[in-house]
Amino acid sequence: MTEAIAPSPIRVFVVEDQTKILKNQLRLLESNQDITIVGTALSGEAALEEVPRVNPDVLLLDLGLPRMSGIDVTREVKARWPQVEILIFTIFDEEDKVLEAVKAGASGYLLKGTPADKIIEAIKEVRAGGTVIQPSLARRLLRHFRVEPDSGPVPTEPVASPPAPAAPEPPAAAPSEASEPLLKPLSNRETELLQLIAKGVSNSEAARLLNLSKATIRTHLEHIYRKLEVTNRVEAVTEGIRKGLISV
Repeated sequence: MTEAIAPSPIRVFVVEDQTKILKNQLRLLESNQDITIVGTALSGEAALEEVPRVNPDVLLLDLGLPRMSGIDVTREVKARWPQVEILIFTIFDEEDKVLEAVKAGASGYLLKGTPADKIIEAIKEVRAGGTVIQPSLARRLLRHFRVEPDSGPVPTEPVASPPAPAAPEPPAAAPSEASEPLLKPLSNRETELLQLIAKGVSNSEAARLLNLSKATIRTHLEHIYRKLEVTNRVEAVTEGIRKGLISV
């Protein structure tokens, strides 16, 4: 009888410019048998030199690096080695940078100070093809999404433009825009999953809560992305809120 082969540990590379924080991260992670630390770097430039040599599965990347930013590193890594998944470490006041990192190809983000078990869970999640959104920061990001660049916070009900002559025009254009998502409506299950995503639930947690397999969750996510014409969780939640499909 052939013995089952244990899965190989996930190869993790850590990029952090603060040596004290780096040592603490390594201390938290090195004891877990499901991952192995294949390298570290104190700058983005050093990381780009080391990544092709150590071939990591997941890059734990500090967003606030000197000189070359975490966003730039994310963009370069995904362009050169798209198979490497990237998890961003961030702080509360970096919402705009987190958005840019996600657009550049990051698979998720964690707040600095996240417990070791949550970091390990996030590493496994992105390695399996998932995306990580922490609830505490997700709510801040979603509030950010609800702010128009020129007009401030968007209220619950649409408001016509201030100039009187222009007021009649927005309602005329709205029906075609509002009807667009109706051409590809989300199923009840997809809407339910999207609402969970907005709360920061991982693929694994969603599978447990909905009593579905992880593969089914991934399939539902693919359908959601295609119907909303987005490429990741953050964009999906944004579109879901803008189109009134979910609430936060």
